[in-house]
Amino acid sequence: MALSREEVLHLADIYHIYLSDDEVEVMREQLASILEQFQVLSELDTDDVTPTSHSVPLTTVMREDVSREPYPTEQVLSNAPDTYGQYFQVRTVLED
Repeated sequence: MALSREEVLHLADIYHIYLSDDEVEVMREQLASILEQFQVLSELDTDDVTPTSHSVPLTTVMREDVSREPYPTEQVLSNAPDTYGQYFQVRTVLED
């Protein structure tokens, strides 16, 4: 697939890349080569291929997300080194 000089300059402008005249020609040839490699994919017969989001089935190793009663506050705070009312007390990290 041939690319014009203007198309390469447009892409360079989008990506904020400065290209010299020589670099424009090199990029034109390289980008054309890359696009030609992808063109081969259009020759594949994919009529009987089911579209998928992943190539392999996904399974989760996580438990079911089930709502349940929270632990009592006293139990949660029982191992805390320092508390402030119903909250964990932590050292100051940032000061004014």
